[in-house]
Amino acid sequence: MSPPSPDQLDTAGRRRVLLAAGACVLPLLLQLPVTSAIAIAGIGAIVASLASRGAVAGWLRGLLAIALLGLVLVQSGFSLGRDTGSALLAAMLAIKPSELRSLRDARSLLGFALFAPFATFLLDQGPLSLVLGLVATTLVLMALLRLSEQESGLAAVPRSDGQRLRIVLRLAATGLPLALAAFWLFPRLATPLWGVPELSVARPGLSDEMSPGQWLDLIVDDSPALRATFRGAEPETSDMYWRGPTLTDYDGRTWTASPWLRHLPPAEVEHGAVVWDYEITVEPTERNLLVALEMPLALPDGMDASHTWTLTSPRRLDRVSRWQLRSSPQVRFEADLPDTLRAQALRLPEGFNPRTRELARQWRSDTEDDGALVDRGLAWIRSEFAYTLDTPLPGRNAVDEFLFEQKAGFCEHFSSAFTVLMREAGIPARVVTGYVGGYRNAYGNYWIVRKMDAHAWVEVWLEGRGWVRVDPTAAVAPERIYDTIEDRLAAGGAAGGALAPLLDIGDWARRGWNDLVLGFDAGSQQWMLQRIGLGHGDPATLALLFALVAALALGWMLWRVARSERERDPLLRAWRALDRRYARLGLARDPHEAPLAWARRVAAARNGASALIALTGRFVAARYARGAADPTLVRDLHAHRPDPEASRR
Repeated sequence: MSPPSPDQLDTAGRRRVLLAAGACVLPLLLQLPVTSAIAIAGIGAIVASLASRGAVAGWLRGLLAIALLGLVLVQSGFSLGRDTGSALLAAMLAIKPSELRSLRDARSLLGFALFAPFATFLLDQGPLSLVLGLVATTLVLMALLRLSEQESGLAAVPRSDGQRLRIVLRLAATGLPLALAAFWLFPRLATPLWGVPELSVARPGLSDEMSPGQWLDLIVDDSPALRATFRGAEPETSDMYWRGPTLTDYDGRTWTASPWLRHLPPAEVEHGAVVWDYEITVEPTERNLLVALEMPLALPDGMDASHTWTLTSPRRLDRVSRWQLRSSPQVRFEADLPDTLRAQALRLPEGFNPRTRELARQWRSDTEDDGALVDRGLAWIRSEFAYTLDTPLPGRNAVDEFLFEQKAGFCEHFSSAFTVLMREAGIPARVVTGYVGGYRNAYGNYWIVRKMDAHAWVEVWLEGRGWVRVDPTAAVAPERIYDTIEDRLAAGGAAGGALAPLLDIGDWARRGWNDLVLGFDAGSQQWMLQRIGLGHGDPATLALLFALVAALALGWMLWRVARSERERDPLLRAWRALDRRYARLGLARDPHEAPLAWARRVAAARNGASALIALTGRFVAARYARGAADPTLVRDLHAHRPDPEASRR
């Protein structure tokens, strides 16, 4: 039976390659929809198992590729974007092991697999993704090192996985100074040099419209939307209304923000005496909408406000951002309402919700006091309505169905129906969306506002007071609005309460990651430079400083390579180590001297050196002659020690 080809991948090498490739795709799978991730992982496991037994038929590879492609496209709604491309990458990686035969195939798979951790960072930049990516990269480098050992034909002195890990970590440490210099000192740009593709499926979050059923995914999502740290006084949880988009236009089904109000200056606000000074760290939303406590006293750089105090950023929030804000509760908000804006806040589409219109007219005939009419609406909701997420999609007359038939829903229903009822009664009204409440992290002394805290409430315009906040959902279910995550965990029993500290610590670690890494922007860079005494570094100074530190880091890398990697061939390293041991006895080999000539000279000069001649002969045969590999030569070269007690001839 002929010996295996030197280029043929052995069983141990195959296992290591598959393990490294699987580790690369794991963090990407965690960011994909569950259905796609399970299907890709399952097919990848099947392909790897089949490939280990022999060649996978071409027709089967094609069938699996078509199946995965169809699944990914259906899952994304046939929309191309960042997440669709990432899912397609994971699908191709799942099929790639079917071609794993030779060392060349293994290197191709590993090089392809390294794209998966990079794609993960397009979808998530959290610490877990980083740790999994680093582990995957380390396994890939260890697998490549194992392949190089097999290809060199010197695997007779095998390294353990621990030795390979130490080699990889030394290489990483060599390049670490240059990486840190690039992160800390490279001039920060306001926008990236290239555009990041859009997500195919939008993330749940606030938007400038509200349609029936649109909020269900949002209010069951417990991932953080923002974190807030207060300096000084803190508001009560019931006062934490984080104002977002204001929706004024209604077509009978969907509320949308008025486009032309975005171009008007912010309406005049008279603030109260209480002032809240705070910083918010906003998670990426892929939109430019922002929120703040009602109502901001001033806007930081990079934040704009519309006439309705809908806050936006000029650029899309595709990374963690931090904002310094001051807010104070309003006493009067646009006390003088122009006729044009009044007409807009009363406008309703014709032919919708006749029962609501009739009820509003009846109430208006009973009183001319707008405040009393608002109170009457709240009292009705408080006495006859219930809070639930289990609601059917409405028909044409959505408000009539909610007010007179269902009488149960969540904030989307309450705010929409109450606004329509007020408008039918002749009271200017609009829907405001945002977040309400928050949960105080006991370890980090900050507040977490989660996506599930998303809320919609109503603003009505009353004479002498302007726009006044009215929250019909809080009238029927205040515990849903003002409770905290801690309350919900306690309600879930001892197991839920026991998890609260772990959740706090985990989020505290994520906040630190956001501050130190993801939130390291131009401002953080300037603060760091000031702390080390460099003042305000302009881009030219930063570029010069980066070039200087990078040059030093490159010098360090070259010195390390020259010092510890003078010779990459393990056989030559062992031979030169042997030479250095004899040099300490004054028997160094001359540069022009052949190995066997040197060994004979040493044997002639010292008693007990005859073994050196045999060992040197084996070295010459392994190095220069064609033939079978000497499996123990490197080990024997390292083990050979000249006897310091041996006498000279």
